[in-house]
Amino acid sequence: MSSTILPTPLPVNSLPAPIVQPTPQPRVVSRRKSGKHALFAAVSAAAALCVLAVVAFHGYIAWMLAHPYVAPLYSNPMEAAGLPYEDAAFSSMSGRTTVGGWFIPASDNDGPQPVAQTSAVDHTQASESQRTVIFSHGYGANREETWVPMYDLAALLHRLNYNVFMFDYGYASTDYKAPATGGYEESQQLLAAVQYVKERGASEIIVWGFSMGAGTALQAGLQTDDIDAMLLDSLFLPSPDTLFHNVTQVLPLPKYPSLPLIEMMLPAFTGTSFSGIPAEEVMVKDYPIPLFIMHGTEDTKAPYEIADQIAHNQTNPLSQEWIVEGGKHELLFQVHAKEYIQRAALFLGQVHQQHADAADKATGTDDTAPANSVAL
Repeated sequence: MSSTILPTPLPVNSLPAPIVQPTPQPRVVSRRKSGKHALFAAVSAAAALCVLAVVAFHGYIAWMLAHPYVAPLYSNPMEAAGLPYEDAAFSSMSGRTTVGGWFIPASDNDGPQPVAQTSAVDHTQASESQRTVIFSHGYGANREETWVPMYDLAALLHRLNYNVFMFDYGYASTDYKAPATGGYEESQQLLAAVQYVKERGASEIIVWGFSMGAGTALQAGLQTDDIDAMLLDSLFLPSPDTLFHNVTQVLPLPKYPSLPLIEMMLPAFTGTSFSGIPAEEVMVKDYPIPLFIMHGTEDTKAPYEIADQIAHNQTNPLSQEWIVEGGKHELLFQVHAKEYIQRAALFLGQVHQQHADAADKATGTDDTAPANSVAL
């Protein structure tokens, strides 16, 4: 008889555990990481947009400084003051820009005789007067600079037997547009104007500057001996601080980072930086020629302390300073017309006498021509 041996049952505890599929758990850690990445990306993008907006905003300010709005010419010397004139155009001393302006002869009283503009200085007739005043207008204005007012001064000088040359700096020109450079290229345009009137027969050359045109005149004076004297009204000398001061008159910006950003971007629009403007040299220069510096104590665009410091550096016996209590920027003539004219005419007369004495000494002759006078 066969027997069947049954296997001995295993204890319950020894049996293999049933395989149970784990219940999927949400990936909390992964989602947290993904959320942090998205937040970081959003914050970075927002920060980049803010930086871009700040840079673009200051770039726009720099562009506006280099390309100020200037109203077009509204008249001419004949229409505005009955002064005969000639059109003129020539290259700046650097050759990078073109200068356009009006030459008003002191001795021509036969009516206006405009001539065709030419790129070269080539004139067949020289003016009878050898004394010429060149007007150097301010920033944001053109050769007419109505609030000075320029035509009235031109008429005054015409009566005093001076030729007058009125011209536009590149940033104010309609025909020969160029960016403003704080006097760097403008001084080259002014030097070309000096050369122009010299080739027309001027032996006594006066520059009458206004605001930044006065600062440009001082920059030009560092580079030539052909200027015999300067009248400087509401002198503005471009520098980072004076530039920023004027910007804040329109927009209340913080000095940092606004000023460094504007300084960094200006060269892209002007082709030069503040390092190219010899402001520090002008501030300490003792010019060998007479300077008549006129400034108001309430000038909000150009602090009178700068003009006062430059005036105190001068040792030429004819150099003088007129600080007008309560005077505002470029409004000295409008408010104090009689005194302004008297002081300017006296200064011009003294300069002319000094120039005549020097010429007499050089030639060995004696000429005691009277100083300028004008009916007020």
